[in-house]
Amino acid sequence: MSSWLGGLGSGLGQSLGQVGGSLASLTGQISNFTKDMLMEGTEEVEAELPNSRRKEIEAIHSVLRSENERLKKLCTDLEEKHEASELQIKQQSTSYRNQLQQKEVEISHLKARQIALQDELLKLQSAAQSTQSGAGGGPAALASSPFGYPVSQHASGFHDDDMDFGDIISSQQEINRLSNQVSRLESEVGHWRHIAQTSKAQGSNNSDQNEICKLQNIIKELKQTRSQEIDDHQREMSVLQNAHQQKLTEISRRHREELSDYEERIEELENLLQQGGSGIVTTDHSKIHEMQKTIQDLQNEKVASIKKIEELEDKIKDINEKLSSAENDRDILRKEQERLNVENRQITEECESLKLKCSKLQPDTVKQSDTVTEEEKILPQSPSVEEEVLKLQQALSDAENEIMRLSNLNQDNSLTEDNLKLKMHVETLEKQKSLLSQEKEELQVSLLKLNNEYEVIKSTVVRDTDLNSTLNDLRLTLEAKEQELNQSLTEKEILVAELEELDRQNQEATKHMILIKDQLSKQQSEGDSIISKLRQDLTDENRRVHQLEDDNMNMTKELDVQKEKLVQSELVLNDLHLAKQKLEEKVEDLVDQLNKSQNSNLNMQKENFGLKEHIKQNEEELSRVRDELTRSLNRDSGSDFKDDLLKEKEAEVRNLRQKLSEIEQLNGHLNEVAFDLKMENEKLVLACEDVRHELEESIAGSNQISLERNTFVESLKMEKGQLEAELSRAEQRLVEEANKYEQMIEQLSKARDLSTSALQLEQQRLMKLSQEKDFEIAELKKNLEQMDTHHKETKEILSTSLEEQKHLSQLISEKDVFIEKLKERSSVLQEELDKCTEALRKNEILKQTMEEKDRSLGSMKEENNHLKEELERLREQHSRAVPVVEPKPLDSITELESEVLQLNIIKGNLEEEIKRHQKIIEDQNQSKMQLLQYLEEQKKEMAVFKSQHEQMNVTHTQLFLEKDEEIKNLQKTVEQIKTQLHEERQGVPTENSEIFQETKVQSLNIENGSEKHDLSKAETERLVKGIKERELEIKLLNEKNISLTKQIDQLSKDEVGKLTQIIQQKDLEIQALHARISSASYTQDVVYLQQQLQAYAKEREQVLAVLSEKTRENSHLKTEYHKMMDIVAAKEAALVKLQEDNQKLSTRSEGGGQDMFRETVQNLSRIIREKDIEIDALSQKCQTLLTVLQTSSTGSEVGGVNSNQFEELLQERDKLKQQVKKMEEWKQQVMTTVQNMQHESAQLQEELHQLQAQVLVDSDNNSKLQVDYTGLIQSYEQNETKLKNFGQELAQVQHSIGQLCSTKELLLGKLDSISPQLSSGSLLPSQPTESPGMVKPDRLRESSKQELEELRKSLQEKDATIKTLQENNHRLSDSIAATSELERKEHEQTDSEMKQLKEKQEVLQKSLKEKDLLIKAKSDQLLSLNENFTNKVNENELLRQAVTNLKERILILEMDICKLKEENERILETARVKETEYQALQETNTKFSMMLREKEFECHSMKEKALAFEQLLKEKEQGKTGELNQLLNAVKSMQEKTVKFQQERDQVMLALKQKQMENSTLQNEVQHLRDKEIRLNQELERLRNHLLESEDSYTREALAAEDREAKLRKKVTVLEEKLVSSSNAMENASHQASLQVESLQEQLNVVSKQRDETTLQLSVSREQVKQYALSLSNLQMVLEHFQQEEKAMYSAELEKHKQLVAEWKKKAENLEGKLMSLQERFDEANAALDSASRLTEQLDLKEEKIEELKKQNELRQEMLDDVQKKLMNLVNSTEGKVDKVLMRNLFIGHFHTPKHQRHEVLRLMGSILGIKREEMEQLLHEGQGGVTRWMTGWLGGGSKSVPNTPLRPNQQSVLNSSFSELFVKFLETESHPSVPPPKLSVHDMKPLDSPGRRTAVTNVPESFKDTTESRSGRRTDVNPFLAPRSAAVPLINPAGLGPGGPGHLLLKPISDVLPTFTPLPVSPDNSAGVVLKDLLKQ
Repeated sequence: MSSWLGGLGSGLGQSLGQVGGSLASLTGQISNFTKDMLMEGTEEVEAELPNSRRKEIEAIHSVLRSENERLKKLCTDLEEKHEASELQIKQQSTSYRNQLQQKEVEISHLKARQIALQDELLKLQSAAQSTQSGAGGGPAALASSPFGYPVSQHASGFHDDDMDFGDIISSQQEINRLSNQVSRLESEVGHWRHIAQTSKAQGSNNSDQNEICKLQNIIKELKQTRSQEIDDHQREMSVLQNAHQQKLTEISRRHREELSDYEERIEELENLLQQGGSGIVTTDHSKIHEMQKTIQDLQNEKVASIKKIEELEDKIKDINEKLSSAENDRDILRKEQERLNVENRQITEECESLKLKCSKLQPDTVKQSDTVTEEEKILPQSPSVEEEVLKLQQALSDAENEIMRLSNLNQDNSLTEDNLKLKMHVETLEKQKSLLSQEKEELQVSLLKLNNEYEVIKSTVVRDTDLNSTLNDLRLTLEAKEQELNQSLTEKEILVAELEELDRQNQEATKHMILIKDQLSKQQSEGDSIISKLRQDLTDENRRVHQLEDDNMNMTKELDVQKEKLVQSELVLNDLHLAKQKLEEKVEDLVDQLNKSQNSNLNMQKENFGLKEHIKQNEEELSRVRDELTRSLNRDSGSDFKDDLLKEKEAEVRNLRQKLSEIEQLNGHLNEVAFDLKMENEKLVLACEDVRHELEESIAGSNQISLERNTFVESLKMEKGQLEAELSRAEQRLVEEANKYEQMIEQLSKARDLSTSALQLEQQRLMKLSQEKDFEIAELKKNLEQMDTHHKETKEILSTSLEEQKHLSQLISEKDVFIEKLKERSSVLQEELDKCTEALRKNEILKQTMEEKDRSLGSMKEENNHLKEELERLREQHSRAVPVVEPKPLDSITELESEVLQLNIIKGNLEEEIKRHQKIIEDQNQSKMQLLQYLEEQKKEMAVFKSQHEQMNVTHTQLFLEKDEEIKNLQKTVEQIKTQLHEERQGVPTENSEIFQETKVQSLNIENGSEKHDLSKAETERLVKGIKERELEIKLLNEKNISLTKQIDQLSKDEVGKLTQIIQQKDLEIQALHARISSASYTQDVVYLQQQLQAYAKEREQVLAVLSEKTRENSHLKTEYHKMMDIVAAKEAALVKLQEDNQKLSTRSEGGGQDMFRETVQNLSRIIREKDIEIDALSQKCQTLLTVLQTSSTGSEVGGVNSNQFEELLQERDKLKQQVKKMEEWKQQVMTTVQNMQHESAQLQEELHQLQAQVLVDSDNNSKLQVDYTGLIQSYEQNETKLKNFGQELAQVQHSIGQLCSTKELLLGKLDSISPQLSSGSLLPSQPTESPGMVKPDRLRESSKQELEELRKSLQEKDATIKTLQENNHRLSDSIAATSELERKEHEQTDSEMKQLKEKQEVLQKSLKEKDLLIKAKSDQLLSLNENFTNKVNENELLRQAVTNLKERILILEMDICKLKEENERILETARVKETEYQALQETNTKFSMMLREKEFECHSMKEKALAFEQLLKEKEQGKTGELNQLLNAVKSMQEKTVKFQQERDQVMLALKQKQMENSTLQNEVQHLRDKEIRLNQELERLRNHLLESEDSYTREALAAEDREAKLRKKVTVLEEKLVSSSNAMENASHQASLQVESLQEQLNVVSKQRDETTLQLSVSREQVKQYALSLSNLQMVLEHFQQEEKAMYSAELEKHKQLVAEWKKKAENLEGKLMSLQERFDEANAALDSASRLTEQLDLKEEKIEELKKQNELRQEMLDDVQKKLMNLVNSTEGKVDKVLMRNLFIGHFHTPKHQRHEVLRLMGSILGIKREEMEQLLHEGQGGVTRWMTGWLGGGSKSVPNTPLRPNQQSVLNSSFSELFVKFLETESHPSVPPPKLSVHDMKPLDSPGRRTAVTNVPESFKDTTESRSGRRTDVNPFLAPRSAAVPLINPAGLGPGGPGHLLLKPISDVLPTFTPLPVSPDNSAGVVLKDLLKQ
């Protein structure tokens, strides 16, 4: 192949080079030729054209023209060649691609074969080595040949057109090399097989013993290691327990000390409080400072306790994590134990199998060793990785070591105990945490109260007069605090008791914790050592990373090697595919042979049948002959003729027996041939299976390689992940340790600042150390980042390797698909073989079995009919109960009696059940009546409660109108919640009753409507199933109702708690308002109200955000609900399908004949009808109650949702019931209604208990609500009194403000009266104005101290305003001193300012009112939003409940499906049992039929024997006994043989039937198992999908919850920031308002100054305007002057330009004239050139035509000469020759005809020969001697004239015509052919030698063209695609066209016998004939 491809490539290259060279030479020759021709033309034209210039131009033009034409022709030729070459290349490329694909397939087959041979070699080598080692001596094992060949990876993608031949050659070389390797491997395999076979017998026993001993030693070692590991685990467990106990004791000790410290501090606080109470009288400030210090200490302690709580929580989390890890480790250890047990069992089983099958174990052990070596090669770095992991584990902390030890524990009992202990500790720690959090909250409350007290004490220091009242308040508060402290002490004592209980469990742990505190210095040193270790670990890890990179490089190399191996495996697979194809071909051949043999068998069987018939006929003839003989013997006894006849007959009998034996031998031979064919088929099947096994092994090997790669990559990933996790843990630990150190240092610094200074120095040192550690941590982080970059690089390398693996896996999958196709083909062939063999058997068996089966079926049907008739009679007798005595067998009577007894027992049971159900129904009726009474009582109570609430609301509406709309909204929410509760409570039982009523009514309707139908067992079972489903649905609805009631109760409780909290918050806000109004001023209230507004706005935003989130959740839940509904619908459809299958199976399995239970069922139906009437009455009562309840319910949103959901559920249930109605019938409903009543009674009892519990809960809730309501009324009354007080205080404040305004007006009047003379002493009046301002407050203090204290801040602000006004007055007095006019203006300005201030005050008051209204609106909006929020929450909960209900319903449907499947299986089992019984009956029938046949045969044989005996007796009487005895013996022997044959045949038939039965049973079992497997797989997939969906939903919910938490936290932070910013902004605004007042007054002065300045500026600007006007007039004059000058300049320049334009125009006209003359000259020259070129072209064309005509004339002359020569030769050769065959036929035909018809024959001959009628008649009439003349004319006259063969009847004789006339006729006929020749274009017919010659040959006839082209085609290289017609057809065709072909002389073969002129009659063309005759005459 490679040599052929190489030759092709070299040939193509050479041909292409030759083509290029020939093209170059051709172009050169053509250019030279054209030059010569042009030179000749120029020489001839020189005389005519004297102009030398014209000659040169013409020469150049002609040269160019000729070259252009030449190039065009070349282009066309090259294009044609290019197209032809493209076609050739495409064909070749397609062939090459096909060959390459074949070669790829061959390569893959060879690779697969090579891999298989390698495996066989390895197996044989291992076997040989084992045998040699076992035998002790033998031939040395040959070294395994190296298999690592460098295989070039050729992908199967020869899809591109441009394939290089080098690739093909290399692939051919690879194929050759691989084939050589395969042959060598095959020889090695043969060698090793020989060695293994020779050495198996020697070393089998020794190898068995050695391997058994090895395995036993391995088992012992494993047991020892296991025991050692168990001991180590126990020790580690004990150590861990001790450490844990130490930790617990230390923790308890620490808690005790902390509690003692707390108690001491509380005592100190109490002392301080007492000291503070006693020292307030003396107003000591030192005690107040001490109180401040104690408060600070308490705060610090609170922070410390919070930190401790957090530490405890962290510890609890760590313990939980340890617990979870320990449990996981325990599970892993259990799995490992189970695996070890399984391995031990496997080892024991293998030991037992070793003893039995030693020869099989040898290759397995070798395989194991090979796999071990491969694993060692693949994973050489595994120990290094394990060492790294161990080092990292050592670097980790002691806690992780303990966890790792726990993971290695193996004892389940100790682990469970430790787990329980740890859980107990966790619970106790959680309790401690909760208690500490309570303490923390109490301490915070106490701190707040202390702060309040501190503020009160401060105020008391200022107030000297109110000391007594404050002392009393402080004493009261101290008593309250003492009580609280006592309570806290009692709680702490309880905590101490609980902690002591904890201490008993956790003593050792607390010691450990205290030691940790004491050993901080040690830990610092340890931290330094840890840092150094971590640095070392980092360096080690860097080294390991480098090692891992090296490992990755090695892995890539190994991956490349494995890829090469995979390529080799693909080659071997391809080889195997080829081998499979060969085997398939062999199998097909064998199938053909089988078919032939079957046909031959059938023929032989037909022949056997014919021979048997012949034998029968012979026997009949024998019998006839014997009869004749006997008759003849009776007639003539003394004749010897009988002996001769007998001898002849005996000889005939012997001959017949010999023929029979020969036929039997032939049959045996044919059977042997068929058996041999079968054996060969079996061998071929085994070979196919071997090939399959080899393929599977190769595939398994490749899969193992890929799995090992994947596992290695995954292990590397896992190790990387572990390293990264450990590094992150180490970082976290460092950070945590640093944080812990910092916290501990801060605690020590806070606790012992006062005590010692040495600790401070240590703390500084520790801080430095921590900073150094931080630096080190930063360095470590940088190193870790570098490590991460290295890891990323390694990950990229791994991703590339994974992509390569994916590519390889795709290739493997393609190969697998190919293998599967081959398997399918082989299976199809096997099935065809089996079908052929089975068809042969069945055709023989069916003929015999069909008749027997027909008979047996008829008999069985008759028996069945008889039995049915008997059964019907018995039933009729039983129903009539008339004791009619009939003669029957005992068996039937006993059966009937047993059936009667059973029916009586069933009757009794049913009557007892009916009685029970009656009792149950009566109980239920009583319970229903009680429930109705209870519901009416509840309604009355609820109406009373409602009336009470409405009265309370009416009484208190007037109080709530003034300022408490918030409290009103709260009461509305309370009322709405109560109404919702009532509606829900009333809605739940009504819905339940609706459901029960509907179910009962429907069941009753079903019962009433289904009485018409007949009953059967299957139908009753179906009804039972449907009613069970209904019961399950009712249970589900009850559970849903219970869950709804519980949720409603929880909602009511939660909402009441929320309302109480809101009321408390409002009370606190009112108290805060009291305090602020009492202490602060009016402006502070405004600020506070603005802050409240902002807070409300933020709350509204929060509520809106929460609402949006709830709506999103709602939509999500709705989508989930729809999905669940779809799932439920699918499940219901599956249920319906299963029920239909059940019906079909039940109808199949159970036949008719079950009308025995009708009477009992009728009795039951009567009883149940009576009960139905009672149930109808009850249902009507329930409906009336439902209508009452529905009218009472107000119909809230929640109730609406519930009713809608229940309506949907009821509609679905109705649909299901309608489906069940179609399925079910009456009898099962009887049973299931009874069960329904039982279930309903139980459910109603449960509902009674639940309703009682609900009533109790409702009464408790009502009492609580009444208490809350009274508390609210009291708080409202208190609030009203407080508001009245506030109103009085506000009136007082307004009065004081009015007084201040009057004082201000007095002052202004005084200022008006002051004269302008006091301008110099403007500062003096400020003092007297200030002094009365100081005196007034002193007087006010003496008069009323309390009012001043309340209004101090407001007065200060008013004083500030008065000061500002005084300053304004001073300024006004200054201005009055200057000018009186300015004084008046300033007075007016001050008045306007006062008015503005008043207006501002009014605006502020209005804004306050608006803000109050806004607050109210916002609070209303908040309440509405809260209501919406609660509604949304309720909807969400309802949707969740619906989802849970649907999930439960799906589970129930799945349970139903499982039950239906079980019932299906039961029905199938019963069907199988019946089938087996039927088969057994059939077998018995067949046996009986065989027995009958045998009996019949025996009877027949006995009859024949009797006849023979009769004949014998007759013969004895006649005296001829001897011969008859012989004949009788022969007959007996033959009969015995026939009996034996029949028995054998019967046995064979029975065995065949049994085998068929067994096969059918086995097939049924196999199908059943397959169905089970399919079902189990489907259930597994469904469960997996369900698990995945549930996990996905849980993860999504968790993620969504986390996202919501994060968002809420962010929102809280943002709102806090906004609060802070808004408070700052309000403060800034108030400050800015005060500043603005001052700035406005300052701006007035500035504005007055600016006005003076502007007047001055106006005068200045007027003067400037005048100056500007003068300058403008000057500028205008100058501009006009400039414009005049510019106009003059432009006019001069325009005239110059016009003159220039005129001159240029003249020049242009001159140039145009010159151009015109030049163009005329140029046109003349062009015309002359064109005429010259035309002349030259005409001359060239004429010369070419002349040359072509000359050549054509020469060709025609040559043709004529050839034709004349050939015709002369033909004439010479055919002269004197006659067609002998024709002459013989004519001669014989003439003589065969009768004499009176011979003249007609002669006329026919004359017509055939072309003789006219007249001539024939003349010849016939000349005389009787015409025959001799005819003979002499044919025989003698043939020498001179050439006869024509009469081939056709329409041909005319041409004997007398000359050659020229014949040739003329021939040319005439050929000039008009019947079939037109294929025409090609001129361009398509151009040869290479003569370009341009064909242009003039268009008028020449086609024959000349053909001849010329044939001549030219011999000389030139013609394209095979474009060859002309004549070139492809030779002059003499050896095949011959016959008489029917075309009549062309040159296209026919020239016969040696006769001339072949066969001109067709064609309409002659006159012109062509005339031309040709002229030519011939010339």
